Amino acid sequence: MTERKPVVLVTGANGFVGSHVAPALAQAGWKVRRAVRSPGGMDDEVVIETIGPESDWQAALEGVDAVVHLAARVHHKHEEHAVQLYRNVNIAGTLHLARSAATAGVRQFIFLSTVLVHGRSNDGRAPFSEEDILTPRGLYGMSKAAAEAGLRTLARDSAMKISVIRPPLVYGAGARGNFALLTRAVHLGLPLPFGAISNHRAFLAVQNLSSFIQRRLAHPDPESNFEIFLVADREQVSTPEFIERLARASGKSPRLFGMSPDLLAALLSMIGRQDTHDSLIGSLELNVSKAIATGWQPQVSLDEGLRLALSAQEI
Repeated sequence: MTERKPVVLVTGANGFVGSHVAPALAQAGWKVRRAVRSPGGMDDEVVIETIGPESDWQAALEGVDAVVHLAARVHHKHEEHAVQLYRNVNIAGTLHLARSAATAGVRQFIFLSTVLVHGRSNDGRAPFSEEDILTPRGLYGMSKAAAEAGLRTLARDSAMKISVIRPPLVYGAGARGNFALLTRAVHLGLPLPFGAISNHRAFLAVQNLSSFIQRRLAHPDPESNFEIFLVADREQVSTPEFIERLARASGKSPRLFGMSPDLLAALLSMIGRQDTHDSLIGSLELNVSKAIATGWQPQVSLDEGLRLALSAQEI
């Protein structure tokens, strides 16, 4: 008799992170059910058009052993509508899915949060750890912090084991945001004014995130129903070193020049890119000893992760 494969529902399966996590879980022996917003023609898909407080998860959760919840509202152009969207998707939608999963008898629930629940920088302070008091920044960070709080409450009254992962910038093939912008700039040989930046930042290869999710699913904590983890690559480097490593991985020469951090901050603020300042100039160091203590080790180095990202990256 063929042994039944455990079933995992992955939300956001056709997004950047999901497109890496879903096949990695399948390779690890899971039967993956992909929750997507629109059908892509794959046999293992289940269409959930909108994630919110009234989404119907019953069919999607039938026979499911674990849920990996990656889908989220990340950016929205119209701020007047953003608050409600973040609340509906990231908070109410997450908690409704978690409650539905618990009711359906799902044993494990993994929630992808963000390091932004800690704030955008730990300049002058110790690396962030799971025990820190949260100081979330921006609507996205605040919505993830609220979802975490709701999941913690749910875990007290449920047999379902909940794991929260707080990643820094996740990079890999198909990544968008600042990683895509830096990749494009390096490919074009554009001069970048980060040469004088002296900071330390955590980054996370999508392969290392995938491997931690696999590890957590395979080895849940027998003593606790709710755990939080900071996860990052082994190396935490400065912004100019990250750009140099990125250039080397792409076969280009980095074109870095020095500009005073204060002037750079002022210029970025003038053009409305305060987010770029926060994510590239300040320090963001993470204490990942709790994740390491689970027996997990990053599978790829920073250099290897960048090579893998660029080998399939559309520039």
